[in-house]
Formats: sequence, structure tokens, C-alpha cells
Amino acid sequence: MMLADTTRLALRNLREAVLRTALTALGVSIGIASLVGMVSFGVALQDQLLGSFLRSGVFDSITVTPAMRAMGRGRGRGNIGDRFRESVGPTSQAPSGARLDDDALRKMRALDKVKEVFPDVRVPVEITFGDFSQFVAATGVPMSARGEGVFQQITFGRFFPNDSDDTCLISLEFAHRISDAKAEDLLGKDLTLTFASAGGMVQAGPLGLPGGINVQRSEKKFRIVGIVERQGAPGPLGALMGAVMIPLARARQMGAYDLGNPQGILRQLTDKPTYTTVTVKVRRPQDAEEVEKKIRDMGFTAFSIADLMQSQKKAFILLDLFLGLVGSIALTVASLGIVNTMVMSILERTREIGVMKAIGGSDGDVRMIFLIEAALVGVMGGVFGIALGWSVGRVINRVANYYLQSQGAPTANLFMIPWWLVGGGIGLALVVSLVAGSFPAMRASRLDPIQALRHD
Repeated sequence: MMLADTTRLALRNLREAVLRTALTALGVSIGIASLVGMVSFGVALQDQLLGSFLRSGVFDSITVTPAMRAMGRGRGRGNIGDRFRESVGPTSQAPSGARLDDDALRKMRALDKVKEVFPDVRVPVEITFGDFSQFVAATGVPMSARGEGVFQQITFGRFFPNDSDDTCLISLEFAHRISDAKAEDLLGKDLTLTFASAGGMVQAGPLGLPGGINVQRSEKKFRIVGIVERQGAPGPLGALMGAVMIPLARARQMGAYDLGNPQGILRQLTDKPTYTTVTVKVRRPQDAEEVEKKIRDMGFTAFSIADLMQSQKKAFILLDLFLGLVGSIALTVASLGIVNTMVMSILERTREIGVMKAIGGSDGDVRMIFLIEAALVGVMGGVFGIALGWSVGRVINRVANYYLQSQGAPTANLFMIPWWLVGGGIGLALVVSLVAGSFPAMRASRLDPIQALRHD
């Protein structure tokens, strides 16, 4: 028997029992809807918590710092500076030897699959605007950050036009602090940045620290071109760290400061600077692990957001599995309905099966008819189940967001059905239906034709 003939016969059998077929498909629909609803809730929850990191592009960034070693207490070794640093205690940390300088940056840029390398540069400055004055750390931002992270959508104004002009971005919170006027009115205004620059080298300090630098006071005016809603680190110091942003090239020309000194000393970098932190951007997020290993082999410490998010990803995978198991309970019950429907169909069509075998139908033909019937019920149930799950999710999402808005909280998408979940739901409904229909199909194919013809 041809497949087309078998399919037409299966469709005719389903049409003859429309109500029973519809109820069976409805059971599958409810099972798929509950499964899809549970999994889509987990997917939306993961997107709410981790989606901002994924969209910001930080997963293709690696943070590099000098490798650290524990220092013990000195016993008269080295100069006074060495003994001073060692006196901090055995839990203190010091660089292990590899210098994170411009030579190291050039080697990192030469690594395969590396797109960009730039240092984390912050310049301690005094900001003056009218009667307002405050010390902050101006952050150097590379031009490649345009359109990424907090710079994806600038609240007012625009990103730096280039890295050679004296322009700056400020945070929205800092804009409200320096002026009572509207934040957008600050665009085009000048901020005066007062900073210390190197005026030449003198003899090293008595403690062996880099204190022998002739420092002079310098001023530059930077025009405000954009205002962003930027979140700094926790606490008042963190807010100041992200208050003012200038082009990275201008920050390096102004004379950067090492703000990560273990003893908390602001150390002006010399003509051969070393950096506390360097960012390495790879071409694809998948390349981060390989590049991290190469950087560690160079003697530095390297980590990325992807490393920190591994435990969170595992937790969400377990959550999705748990929600899927809960949602599959209804699908298991629906599969029993398919078995019952197919068994009842065998009892009603016993004589028909006997006639089919008597005129030359094989056991495989009979088995295929019942399997196609089960598959059609599963596909119909899967499609309607996806639609039902999406509809119920939209209703719940609308009601929940209405409540959140009434409480002054931001809205959220509580249910998200990606395309892989749509295909997976229909495919699962098909597989469950075939498994559930295999026993009745096998039973129908084994009927004795003579006994079947005698059945009333």
C-alpha cells in the first residue's frame, strides 16, 4: 500500500470520529501548553537576569590584571621600600613579575582571534563648572565602545565624534549634581578638568616607591557632547568613578594614574607605564576561553564575565529541566488518552482490519495506518498547544505588568517563546504520540484475519 493511500485512509478514520479525535488532540494541546508555558517562563526569567549582559557585548571581553603573589614579612632583605611593602603582612599581594605594560599589550594584540586591546585608564581630576567643584576619576573610553553596553542608547547628545577632540560624556546623575538646569541644557557646555601631569623625573623617594616625579598642575576644558545613564560601582566612590568619561587617547595623553596600587597610593605613570587592568576583546565570545589560556601563559591573570556566569547558567539549566518535568506531567496524561483512543478504534474496526488483511494488506500496512493517525493527532495537538501556551502567557504577562505599573515597578516580559521552543514543542508532541500509538498499532497488526472477520 502506498504512503499516500495509507495517509488518506488514516484521515478518513479520524474524520469518522471527529469528537473523539478532537478531545484527544485537546488533551495533547493542554499538555504541550503547560510544558511550553513552564519552559517559556524559565527562558524569560533567564533573559531578564542575564540578557543585559548578553546584549551589552561583555561576553567577548577579557579582563587582564598582573598575576599576584602573596608576600611574607621581610627580614632585613632589600631596600627600605621592599621592607615597607613586606611589612603589610603575609596576606598582601604583589605582582608576580610579568609587567602589564605597552609591550605586553602589543603581544596580546598579536594573539590569534584578538580584535582589540586597551588599558583601563582613569585620571584623577578636579571638575569645575561655575561654582561647582569636585574631585572625580575621569574614565578613558575607547572609540570602539560606541553602540556597546551603556553607550547603546545615549540619553542626551551623542558619543565622542573622535578621539582627538577635548570632548566628554557625563552620567545623568552627575549632570543633576553639577547643575539645577535640565540635563540636556548642559550639552555644548565646557567642564574644566584640573589634573596633575609629569614635569620631569627627580631622584627616587626614600621608601623605594615611585614618588620621585616632578608633578605640575594642568587644566583642560572638555565640551560635554553626551549624557548617559551609567551605573558605577556600589558606594559613593563608585558613583564618582563613572561620572565623567573622556576619549581613551586623551586620557593617556593627560597622564594616567594607577588607582589599583595595593597600598592605595595614587602613582603617576612614567614614560613606560604599567597598567592595573587591561581589556582584551576577542572576535567571537566562543574564542574567549582559548585567548584567556594564552594570556595566562604569558604570566597574567585573565578572567571574563563568561567565567563568572557559568554557575548562573547551570542554575538556569536545572530550573528549565525542573519546569519542563513539571509541565510534562500533563503531556504524560495526554499520552494515555492517545493509547485509549487507539485501543477503542481497534475494537470498533476489527472487521475492517480483517477485510484489509484478507485482500492482501500486510501487518506493516495496518501498523502504519494507526501510527499515522497517532502522529496526526500529535501534530494537531502540538500546534494548538503552542498557540494556547502563547495566548495564556500573553494574558498573564499583561495582567502582571498592569499590576507592576500600578505599584510603580518596571514592567517585564514574563513569558518568552523562542523558535526552538516552538519546534521542540511540536516535535515532542509528535514523538509522544508515536510512542503512545505504537502499542495499539502493534496490537492491530497482529490480529488474526479469520478471527477479525468473525468479530461482530
